[in-house]
Amino acid sequence: MIGDYTYSEFFSILAMQGFAGLILFSVFVLMALGLAIIFGQMGVINMAHGEFMILGAYVTYLCSTLVTTYLPAFFPYYFFLAMALAFVASFSLGVLVEWVLIRHLYRRPLDTLLATWGLSLVLQQFYRSVFGAREVGVTLPDWMMGSVSVSETIEVPLNGLFVMALTMIIALGVYFIMYRSSWGKRVRAVVQNRVMAGAVGINTKMVDRMTFGLGCGIAGIAGSAFTMIGSTGPTAGQLYIVDTFLVVVFGGAGSLIGTIASAFTISQAQSTMEFFLSGSMAKVLTLLTVVGILMLRPQGLFSLNIRR
Repeated sequence: MIGDYTYSEFFSILAMQGFAGLILFSVFVLMALGLAIIFGQMGVINMAHGEFMILGAYVTYLCSTLVTTYLPAFFPYYFFLAMALAFVASFSLGVLVEWVLIRHLYRRPLDTLLATWGLSLVLQQFYRSVFGAREVGVTLPDWMMGSVSVSETIEVPLNGLFVMALTMIIALGVYFIMYRSSWGKRVRAVVQNRVMAGAVGINTKMVDRMTFGLGCGIAGIAGSAFTMIGSTGPTAGQLYIVDTFLVVVFGGAGSLIGTIASAFTISQAQSTMEFFLSGSMAKVLTLLTVVGILMLRPQGLFSLNIRR
């Protein structure tokens, strides 16, 4: 016996919480990948990143509603279209925000923080005016419902498996774009030496704009995935922004491997502790542990050596 549980019950609980942590890890990774691109590559503190995620969630909700009403035969496949539209919508808004606002605030982190925080409030009010203050949910296709029985006491939901598979595909896609494509080389050249990159003919302003848009677009996909595990409201994005920043900073800004490792560590710790403690206490203990590690290693788990 361990407390009030038998050994089999205790290990079943750990397995279920571990899988719940993997679903939370998937959302963290999708959110943090976009933020790592914006914050790690550009040095921009985007406090409105959660609202770009919620834009993707609302686009998915609209697709679900419209397809159910007008194209019911297409309903089993609509989610893939919804994710693509969520990316396009968040990417387009990100490009617009960079052109209108962010490009005037580079190398001014405090001004960027305040401006994007104000943008988050504007977007929250916009969502509240258009979609209402109540949370909305998405109807999932039948093939996403149900679960897979691993044992008599452990069941794995299918939508959770889908979210994890989506996360792996997006992470591999980001790796290819940032480290195996000519555009990724231009991004890294601008990060390492903006003046020299401009001198050899790289359009640094366009690189900044597309990089910011890509980070926001990935947040839109995270919002689309978020609809499978939670309801969507105007302020839902703020529930994840602090954890996402924590993941990026703890993993090492600009490090793809660090972001994934940090998201896994934090999500598993929170998920496991939430079962035995309260949710708020789990967050406090996780935060204190991360802060303690960052005091010993301020550059994060993985750091990049960049010549300035």
